[in-house]
Amino acid sequence: MQGTGVLPSQTLQAMIAAGQIAPASGDTPAITPAQIQPASLDLRLGARAFRVRASFLTGQDRSVTDRLTEFTMHEVDLTHGAVLEKGCVYVVPLMERLALPGDVQAVANAKSSTGRLDLLTRTITDGGVEFDRIPAGYTGPLFAEICPRSFSVLVRPGMRLNQIRFRCGQVVLSDSELAALHDDVTLVDGTALIDEGLGFSVDLQPGEGNLVGYRAKPHTGVIDLDLVGHYDPAEYWEDIRTNEARIILDPGAFYILVSREAVHIPPDYAAEMAPYLAMVGEFRVHYAGFFDPGFGHDLAGGAGSRGVLEVRCHEAPFVLEHGQVVGRLVYERMSERPAEVYGAGIASNYQGQRLKLSKHFRA
Repeated sequence: MQGTGVLPSQTLQAMIAAGQIAPASGDTPAITPAQIQPASLDLRLGARAFRVRASFLTGQDRSVTDRLTEFTMHEVDLTHGAVLEKGCVYVVPLMERLALPGDVQAVANAKSSTGRLDLLTRTITDGGVEFDRIPAGYTGPLFAEICPRSFSVLVRPGMRLNQIRFRCGQVVLSDSELAALHDDVTLVDGTALIDEGLGFSVDLQPGEGNLVGYRAKPHTGVIDLDLVGHYDPAEYWEDIRTNEARIILDPGAFYILVSREAVHIPPDYAAEMAPYLAMVGEFRVHYAGFFDPGFGHDLAGGAGSRGVLEVRCHEAPFVLEHGQVVGRLVYERMSERPAEVYGAGIASNYQGQRLKLSKHFRA
C-alpha cells in the first residue's frame, strides 16, 4: 500500500483492480472511471430503498440487514425512479463493497450538490458505531441512510449522492504545520485564523448588491436529481438580502450562505470542513465535507474559491453577523499527488465559486 496520507485517484484504481473496492455482487455494474475523484470515490445507489421508522447505527456485531428487519416500514423499488419524501428516512444498499487492508481506514461524506439540497446522506456499515466512519480492515457492504430535509427528491439506481475517502495513518496537519503551509503557499486571502484547522467566516456584506444567501421554501415540488440547470430557483428558494451585515436565522429553516474567505487546497493536500465550535448550539453548518486537491488552486486555474455554507438553525432565532466564524477546514497530506487535480482535467461545477445553489438550478 502507498505511504501515509490520503490515498489519491491512482491508488483507488489499484484498489479496485485488487478487489479491495468492488461491486456489491456479481450482477452489479462495474465501478466506472467517472466515480474516481482526485482523493475520493463516488458511491452509487442500488436498486432498492427501505423506508425505516428512524435513523439508526448498526452497533457492534450487528449487520445492517438484521437491523432493517426491525425498522423497515416498506420497501421502495428505485429501478424506474422513485420519490424519497421530505422528512422520511431511507436506507439504500450501495453498489460498492469494501475489503480494506488492515492499515487503510475510510471516511464518507455527502457530495457538494447533495448537501446544497439539504439532503442528509450518511454511510452506515455492518458493525458500525459511527456514521460515515469505516475502520481499517473493514470487509463488507455499504449502505446510505438518506433523509431529505427540505425537498422531496426523485432518485434512480446509480445516482451518486455520497463519496468515500481512504487514508493510511493519521495525517491531519497540526496548527504549526498549517501555519507554515500558509506562509509558503497562502491558503486563504486575508488573515488566516488557525485554531485546530483553518477557520472561515460568513460573508454578509457582498461587494455588489445586498443578496447574501437563500432560504429553502417550505412547500415545493420534487427535484429530479438527474436534471442539471433545470429548475427555477424562485420556485424553491427565497432570496436573503441585508444592508445591515447581519441576518436572523429562523428555527428549522435551511440556508445557503457563503464564506467571506476564498480558500484553496494545494495539490499535495486534501481538506474536510468541520464545525468550528460545538458550543455554538443555536445553529449548525451542514457541510458537504470533502475539499479535493486543487480546489481553488492556481494549478487548476483558480485564485481561491469560496466555501458554500449549508446552515440550519435550531431551537431559537439566531443573529448571524458578517465575519462571524462558523467553520474550519482541516487539512491532510496526500500519500502522493493525484494524477489529476480538482478543476484541471476533471469537470467541476464549483471551482472558483461564490454564492451558488446546487447544479440542479438555473443560474
